[in-house]
Amino acid sequence: MSRRAIAARGFATSMDQLNPWWIGGGVACLALVVAAGLWVRRFGHSVQIERARELFRLQHERFEEMLVAAAAATGKPRGLRWVSVQITGDALLARNAHRAILALVPVQIQFEPVEGSDMENVPAAKEPRVATAIFTFHRGHWHTDGRVLFNLDPHQALTHFGTGLAVVDH
Repeated sequence: MSRRAIAARGFATSMDQLNPWWIGGGVACLALVVAAGLWVRRFGHSVQIERARELFRLQHERFEEMLVAAAAATGKPRGLRWVSVQITGDALLARNAHRAILALVPVQIQFEPVEGSDMENVPAAKEPRVATAIFTFHRGHWHTDGRVLFNLDPHQALTHFGTGLAVVDH
């Protein structure tokens, strides 16, 4: 099709014929859509954090049992049997480098020496130990692999991880 045929049909043949208001309006609409998308994403993250926080508050007794089972399955510490875990404070929520939500939870752990082990005659083996348990929020539920950091409270555990974790406020 020739230029004359295109012009005869009413199509623009040059950029000069485009109205600057249409271009400005298109850019403004695009900026508005991007801003709205970022707001919705931030709002979604806030809702996810609040849901995680509330679920942890409501079900912490279940999480104590879950932690005992998962930690006992690791076989650590050697020569000690996990008897109980008691959550002693509020969870500190943080995000790791993969944007996963973690709960650093202060706990008190009670052990019992395994019969015939090196720890059987150690009096300190039966004393409660303070630690920070680590839970992960994944697909709307809290999970644990039994990982604990002994002799650290949640803020000290956060420092232990360095820049790998960032505290979540909302």
